[in-house]
Amino acid sequence: MNEFIEIKGARTNNLKNVSLKIPKHKITAVTGVSGSGKSSLVFDTLAAESQRLLNETYSSYIQQLLPHYQPPRVDAIKNLPVSIVIDQKRIGGNARSTIGTITDSYTSLRLLFSRIAKPFIGYSMVYSFNNLEGMCPRCKGLGEIKQINNQRLIDFNRSLNEGAIQFPTFQPGGYRLSRYTETGNFDNDKKISDYTEEEMNLLLYDSGSMPKKPTSKWPKTSTYIGVIPRITKGFIEKDDAKYAGELERILDVHVCPECHGTRVNEKARSAKIQGRSIADCVTMTVSELLAFIRSIEHPDATLILNELIKKLESLQMVGLNYLSLNRMTRSLSGGESQRIKMTKHLNSALSDILYIFDEPSIGLHPQDLSGVIKMINGLKIKGNTVVLVDHDPDMIKIADYIINVGEHAGERGGKITFKGTYADLIRSRTITGNALAKPHTINKKKQPISSFYTLDHVNLHNVRNASVSIPKQCLTVVTGVAGSGKSTLIRYLFTKKYPEAKILDQSPIRGSNRSNVLTYLNVFDHVRDLFAKYTHKSSSLFSFNGKGACPMCKGKGFIKLDLAYMGDVQQLCEKCHGKRYNDEALSVKWRGKTIDDFLHLSVDEAEIWIEDHRLKQVLNDLIGVNLSYIKLGQGLDQFSGGELQRLKIAKTLTQNTSNVLILDEPSTGLHEADIDQLLTLFKQLLNTGKTLIVLEHNLSIISQAQWLIDMGLGGGTLGGNVIFQGYPADLLNAPHSYTAKHLRRYINGSTHPI
Repeated sequence: MNEFIEIKGARTNNLKNVSLKIPKHKITAVTGVSGSGKSSLVFDTLAAESQRLLNETYSSYIQQLLPHYQPPRVDAIKNLPVSIVIDQKRIGGNARSTIGTITDSYTSLRLLFSRIAKPFIGYSMVYSFNNLEGMCPRCKGLGEIKQINNQRLIDFNRSLNEGAIQFPTFQPGGYRLSRYTETGNFDNDKKISDYTEEEMNLLLYDSGSMPKKPTSKWPKTSTYIGVIPRITKGFIEKDDAKYAGELERILDVHVCPECHGTRVNEKARSAKIQGRSIADCVTMTVSELLAFIRSIEHPDATLILNELIKKLESLQMVGLNYLSLNRMTRSLSGGESQRIKMTKHLNSALSDILYIFDEPSIGLHPQDLSGVIKMINGLKIKGNTVVLVDHDPDMIKIADYIINVGEHAGERGGKITFKGTYADLIRSRTITGNALAKPHTINKKKQPISSFYTLDHVNLHNVRNASVSIPKQCLTVVTGVAGSGKSTLIRYLFTKKYPEAKILDQSPIRGSNRSNVLTYLNVFDHVRDLFAKYTHKSSSLFSFNGKGACPMCKGKGFIKLDLAYMGDVQQLCEKCHGKRYNDEALSVKWRGKTIDDFLHLSVDEAEIWIEDHRLKQVLNDLIGVNLSYIKLGQGLDQFSGGELQRLKIAKTLTQNTSNVLILDEPSTGLHEADIDQLLTLFKQLLNTGKTLIVLEHNLSIISQAQWLIDMGLGGGTLGGNVIFQGYPADLLNAPHSYTAKHLRRYINGSTHPI
């Protein structure tokens, strides 16, 4: 009875009229090169339709509060269960959101202390840092003190009219600046460095007063407030995410001296269980806390203890044993966020659910994968259907059924090129099959090294007394399980000593719906200038944000219709048909092409057409990262995770001048077949005299390093040690290294799941 989910005629994005069956109550892996159409099939078709149909069961009022999903382009989907999507999006949250609160572990911990801690100080809310009874009075439960650094906020060599206040909306033309220039309190053309002490205090610290000689533009009922209290109340205390980057720039953040970062007040810290306060518990790693909780025996708290142990075991199972409950959720990586979400479903009583995972292997060392694999198998055993998109061979191996989308990316993809088992996949002639069947080798060369970057006896977080040598102009790969100290060693300690190093990581590309490939690579202005030069028109005419914008959609390419309780609907602009430009802009041609024609060229088409040296270099960098098929005007919101990762690498190639590059998991989102291209890029960079330091879990990259540094052995307090440093071939003989164990398995060609 309904043993399959049936998809008929899927045409979302690049899908080519795809029809297939996905077995229920099994694990199905969807594979294929980055950009082949995996996400279009799994997320934009399968998940979107499930979520959309579920949302339609709610009232119109509730529907407008829920995310809106566009109906996928598909003829029919049958036997579709309710889906839960576990993606890589960071959990985010404000400064009060921690691992403890998001997993409800802190709630259980508060209940435990209110039940058996001595002395008894009250019920669970007394232990809450989000409640007045429990929060530290100094930091208001945030665990840290934020102070504005005046030297970074104020340019003392400028006047107010010249933009002395270096913060958004306080600059010339910004509406908040008028709260100072219209008061009559200051000479608006006087440099801040020339202010008297009285004027400086009035500008920066005044807590509230009436302006001395306000202009006619000053609101009569308004009170004057200094810059520091205004930014503190208006932005810092509200934890305004919109200005997070600007706030980070001007703020000095220190651990609260009263609660030492534990967020709770002295009363909450006074109650203890076996000599430990709730503040002690939240600063322990998950593995340390689990050991402590297991040591507690109390007849009045058995249920609470069992529940807490179950939650902590779930975190440990997915490889997050190195984290503490006090860790802010917005500091988590995408992979850590995804695993946190996994734990919330591990103990769920729901069954016959469709669980959809977006690269569950991301950010994980092969040693960490075993817990995730166990969890996914557990969901299947409980009667659920699991569909996962992944490139990792160990994740693909656990699938009962595999669907390969391809064969290539973009317009050359979107077809189902394989369906079957893993054994059949590696015998297939698909790109995925060939990549997985390829024999693996390790770099056995031991080239002489004459010069090193060094760190001597450094300490930070869990890294203790570490000394490493990193060869110059070589590819060094830093390995180790999650939380072993790789980032601390390289991203913090190394860059502290060598600040010229440039970091490329997985931080999301920020951009609006007007951002495209050319704007991200900072060459769209150059393109518009070229069109202006050769057509003798204003460069603004070729901007869909400026003079050239379509008058109806204002350069967006679509019209948003507000249908009240039915939500917003986007409709292709009838005037420009999605081209964004007005008639005048679309009438001007350079070498037979309009600006819209140019933006619809693929990278390889443009590389042949264009003659400009600067643009050719950018296009060649895109071709070098295997993005030759993307359109120049393609919006960033239309890229897959792997495509965005390669786009960031291309930008680093184009715009970076540093001789030391740190790449944090550059294999993220990349198919195994793309790794060879990435290694070729590394060689090109090395040939220009660059030093590459790569933090990586991918065994294909690790095996081809010129130098390895292995951290561990475990994560958190069990890590922080340099287990090995040297040539890759020598790591194979290291007896106490998880990386060595999995590298040996990789080289020997084991096809068994870990």
